[in-house]
Formats: sequence, C-alpha cells, structure tokens
Amino acid sequence: MKSIKPGRGPSYMGAIGSLFTAGFGVIWTIAAISMGAPWFFPLFGVFFVVLAIVQGLYHKRNATGRDRMSLFDITDESEEGDTLDPRRREPSKPQGEGGFCPYCGARTEGDWSFCRKCGKSLN
Repeated sequence: MKSIKPGRGPSYMGAIGSLFTAGFGVIWTIAAISMGAPWFFPLFGVFFVVLAIVQGLYHKRNATGRDRMSLFDITDESEEGDTLDPRRREPSKPQGEGGFCPYCGARTEGDWSFCRKCGKSLN
C-alpha cells in the first residue's frame, strides 16, 4: 500500500535555510556587539544561531533517515514504513481471529475474505 511521506527535498531545503539563519545570527551578533548595543540585541543573534543548529540537525536527520516524517513523497511499504501509521505499532493478529481492515479500519471476522465496508481483499 502506498503512503505519503515528507520529501527529502523539502528537508534539504530546510537544512540550507538553517545555514542562512545561522549566518544571519552571527552577523547580527557581531554587528550588535561592535555597535555597543544593549545586551538583548547580541542575545537575539545568539538565539538565531542556536535555532539554526537545532533546525539544521532536525532537517538533516529527516532528509537522510529511513523512517522519516514526510508530506510529499509517495512510497511503498517495501521501501519505507509510514511513521504515522498506528497499525505499524500494533502486532497483527493471526489469521482466523478477526481484527480490523488494513485499508479502512472496519472490524472484520476471521473467515472474511473481503472487507464488508470498503470491499478490499483481506488476504
């Protein structure tokens, strides 16, 4: 079953944006200190640098990781699992015990071959 994943491209763009944010923070901090600005102006620049580091690390992990939060790529289960899929966290029930349809979530019985709600094959 296909799932929609956040794309690696937007994550790489976020990482590049983090570099620009860090550069802005460094320039702001240096300019504020050299002009003798009050203490909160250089602190504002330091905040931007820290924000850029945290954001850059998050986007790097998201762009290079296997199971990542994604909004744009369409992947197959064999390629990558869906990190937001609650069925992924629950162990599947053995055949014959019933359970839930993997497509629509409707309750099923053990001997059913098709979902009575969406009509898709359960085998």
